[in-house]
Amino acid sequence: MSQVCIFDHVRTPRGRGKPDGGLHEITPVRLASSPLRALIDRQSIDSSELGEVVMGCVVPVGEQGGNIARMAVLNADFDQRVPATQINRYCGSGLESVALAAAKVQAGHCELAVGGGIEMMSRVPMGSDGGAWAQDPQIAAKTGFVMQGISADLLASLQDYSREQLDQVAVQSHQRAATAWHEGRFNGSVVPVKDFIGLTALDRDETIRPETSLESLAALKPAFLEMGQKYGYDAIALRKYPQLHSIQHRHHAGNSSGIVDGAAAVLVGSEAVAKRLGLRSRARILSYAAIGSEPTLMLDAPSHAAELALKRARMSPSDMDLWEVNEAFSSVVLTFVDRMGISMDVVNVNGGAIAMGHPLGASGSILLGTLLDELERQDKSRGLVTLCVAAGMGVAMVIERERNPK
Repeated sequence: MSQVCIFDHVRTPRGRGKPDGGLHEITPVRLASSPLRALIDRQSIDSSELGEVVMGCVVPVGEQGGNIARMAVLNADFDQRVPATQINRYCGSGLESVALAAAKVQAGHCELAVGGGIEMMSRVPMGSDGGAWAQDPQIAAKTGFVMQGISADLLASLQDYSREQLDQVAVQSHQRAATAWHEGRFNGSVVPVKDFIGLTALDRDETIRPETSLESLAALKPAFLEMGQKYGYDAIALRKYPQLHSIQHRHHAGNSSGIVDGAAAVLVGSEAVAKRLGLRSRARILSYAAIGSEPTLMLDAPSHAAELALKRARMSPSDMDLWEVNEAFSSVVLTFVDRMGISMDVVNVNGGAIAMGHPLGASGSILLGTLLDELERQDKSRGLVTLCVAAGMGVAMVIERERNPK
């Protein structure tokens, strides 16, 4: 994908995924439209130039049902000839959407495309779409289905991470996110969301708690202990991993990703369209990878996806300046760092989903944009973004910043 350029990206602030959240009154279609419209306005291009819009959405039911990407395109007043599609690779959807948009550009199917995502978790609850994995007893038994929180505790148990180690990741996430907002690092990419009368509903991420400490987190009870023991999920996990005597339940609300509303969009295209429309290429997509992993554990695939993406880019971890790893749970980040042999000093330097939340279908696009902004801020060259994915998958993308953007 060396010839696919990233021109711009925007995202909404992330609102608390509850009825009292700052974005709850906004409909999913309107929220998805916000970054789409902002991209076109910022670049001063005609929407008819777009050959495709791809948006991730993990729970495409109710208000998010049908093809929300097409509804968002129409609601954003794009040219009606612009096609759009919604995809679902669970938590990897936002990055997969950019990869698919880029692949279409690379294949010559279009010159300019948008990849992005939307999740309105305050209005369309996680899991409300059902599905065979959780609801078909035969499929659940065959695949070893457990809730993701059990997988997080299973991963922490296998890696022998202590409660304090997990909590330290959470404290750092909040501190880094608070610093990033205080220093204005997100100002160039976050677009405020307006309500139906034009007033600002939300203009900054809503769930950051700068006061978070190891002491405050220590008071929280394990979130998945009862679920694991009362509903049999621990027994399912232990059948897969008999080397463990028990599952140590060390994750809680404070070291797990937050439930939030949010949307994002990334503009990609060819060098030819950049010259024709006078667009400035900020970075290039060097490679992308998606990979499957064991579904009960499910959260350890980011390192495997990253290794494959690096191999495709003919690079190694030492070639990366910065990393964005989705903070689904603290154990995901720690496992990734340990397996890749990298330092937390270059991982999620502006905080992550533990502090700012994880709008499922949008997170991959958000992380990609955060990585690009930080490469520019630090005057660095290359970075990798990766996310764990439900049912045992991982996605990763390697980008290289344009040193002399045109």
